[in-house]
Amino acid sequence: MTAEEQFNKVNEGDVITGRPFTVTRETIQAFADASLDYNPLHFDDNYMKNKFGKTSFEGVIMHGMQNFALITRTLTDWLIPRGGFHRRLETRWLKPVQLGHTITPVVTLQSKKRTEKGYWLLFDVEVNNQDGMLVAMGNAMAEFIDVIPGKR
Repeated sequence: MTAEEQFNKVNEGDVITGRPFTVTRETIQAFADASLDYNPLHFDDNYMKNKFGKTSFEGVIMHGMQNFALITRTLTDWLIPRGGFHRRLETRWLKPVQLGHTITPVVTLQSKKRTEKGYWLLFDVEVNNQDGMLVAMGNAMAEFIDVIPGKR
């Protein structure tokens, strides 16, 4: 199927719900090992009893960049089978994600744009915790083209 055909099959307003992710000490450790980020914010319960300016976290928190990874997985799980690929992601962290929290990325196709070189998708991104509280938000961009760079 061509990029144009794939582009025509998706609709503004389409909602993509990612896989729920529960934060554990093991998931924090695995992300730290992959990213080499061993900040005590993610490991040291005693350190996290301190107040940081006006903020008290009440315990260790997940790496903020792990939100990026979960959002990216949500996008690529949806895009790759359709012949698309993820081009950009920008988010803001609004609330810390703590041990035992379960977060779920939700991506909404906001708009579609055709250009001379490709077919672009613009998404709104939200990540909510188990209580429905918004912990991160932003936007993403993806593209459908007939030849994906680096793919033979």
